[in-house]
Amino acid sequence: MSSKPKGHGSTGSQAASVKVTPEEASTRNSAGDEEIRRRAYEIYLERGEQPGRELDDWLQAERELEGGVPALTQAS
Repeated sequence: MSSKPKGHGSTGSQAASVKVTPEEASTRNSAGDEEIRRRAYEIYLERGEQPGRELDDWLQAERELEGGVPALTQAS
């Protein structure tokens, strides 16, 4: 049994009307968050495992994974 989206006879683009269930959104976020978490941990290790910069590590990992330019590491 196939399910078809119920429309109102409109043949327009349905991309704007696509709805994501909370479960789907959670799964997608978890996958993305897991990648960020792993990269942030790698950054932490590269910094010599110094605590206190968790947020910086997380934000840098987000930038890198979103295709942004990696932030320069600061010498401490």
